[in-house]
Amino acid sequence: MGKQKAMFEVQENEKIEDCLERMKREGYTPIRRIEKPIFQEVVKGNETNYEPISRQIIFEGIIQD
Repeated sequence: MGKQKAMFEVQENEKIEDCLERMKREGYTPIRRIEKPIFQEVVKGNETNYEPISRQIIFEGIIQD
C-alpha cells in the first residue's frame, strides 16, 4: 500500500520527546516538524495589535507497510 502519513501535535502538557515517543509506539517515523505561532489580539485605544503568546508544534510521520 506504500507510505501512510499522520500528523502528531505536541499536546499542551507534553514535551517534544513525549510526542516523538508516542509516534514511535504507534509505528511512525517523523519526517517533518511544523511550528505555527499562536497570537493574542491586544487592543490599545483604537489600535489592534497581535502578539505571539505560544506556538503549536506538529510532527508529520510516515509508516511503511
